[in-house]
Amino acid sequence: MNMLIGYMRVSKSDGSQVLDMQKDALLKAGVCETRIYQDLSSGAKDDRPGLANCLKALQPGNCLVVWKLDRLGRNLKHLVTLVDNLKKTDIGFKVLAGNGAQIDTNTPNGRMFFGMFAVLAEFERELIAERTIAGLNAARARGRLGGRPRKMDVSTLRMAMSAMSDKNAVATNVAKKLGMTTTTLYMYVNGDGSPKECAKKLLDE
Repeated sequence: MNMLIGYMRVSKSDGSQVLDMQKDALLKAGVCETRIYQDLSSGAKDDRPGLANCLKALQPGNCLVVWKLDRLGRNLKHLVTLVDNLKKTDIGFKVLAGNGAQIDTNTPNGRMFFGMFAVLAEFERELIAERTIAGLNAARARGRLGGRPRKMDVSTLRMAMSAMSDKNAVATNVAKKLGMTTTTLYMYVNGDGSPKECAKKLLDE
């Protein structure tokens, strides 16, 4: 039997402050208590070190188990990316309750849902690519590419964040298409597309 690894989360924003229900469900599903990771989130910022450690612990052939689908992803995009990455690394996924309870990759229906998440992830990547290309073409039409490397502005920053959020993105290629150096790109954007402090200030202006 595949090793089961559980993850649970509570958040002040949704009022679900108690982990007991999630923990009981995970234990009943066969997850060992020592293999359950958790996060107690508060406020809008959601760093979730428990999830990061959980994902590091997962190995090919393991199965990630959650109580409900909304316990895993911050939003739909994040959820789709996580589930798609699980599939690519041969890690199973099971949801115990709620609208996602049909997802169990040990069953044909569960594998079908895995396939749907893969399709959604590909769709999201194509949208990002299309938006980036459209933005680059618009910038090129305004004569903003070429010559000296440009400084970062809000529209360019948003394109850089979208492009870098694709895990297959190559920073040097993104920087070249945006008409800037890789150093400038990394000055504002992390490798996963999230904004750095100076980028946050620019977006707030």
